[in-house]
Amino acid sequence: MTKHLNVVSLPLSVLIGYEKNARTHSVEQVDQIVASIQEYGWTNPILIDENNVVIAGHGRIAAATQLGMDDVPCIVLAGLTENQKKAYRLADNRIPLNAGWDEELLSAELADLAADDFALDSIGFTQRELDNLLSAAVYDDTEGMDIPS
Repeated sequence: MTKHLNVVSLPLSVLIGYEKNARTHSVEQVDQIVASIQEYGWTNPILIDENNVVIAGHGRIAAATQLGMDDVPCIVLAGLTENQKKAYRLADNRIPLNAGWDEELLSAELADLAADDFALDSIGFTQRELDNLLSAAVYDDTEGMDIPS
């Protein structure tokens, strides 16, 4: 198992997509990843094995390709068995889906960003979701942010 994680910059051309990658990436989702990279920079390296086969990051590779990038940051996860690689590919995509949102806090955070004219197109919510969440937040100038229960 990898004990030390080192980020290395590698050419996209040497990375090998996992042929049985079960996760799909729509054009819209890749566009969201592109917007995120443009707004925040590259914050989540591609995870690869010792043979440059992608363990996690197929969507980020698609975004990097769309952006015309030559090199991307990668972390080599050395020492994993084939079954560990397969399982981690699934876990990396599935476990985040098990989380939820505190909708009151989420609405308040979005309202704060919107009040500061921050472009909300780089955070992954659809316009309909943003409209619903922002309509739940009621701003009162004298008392701050009030969120209906």
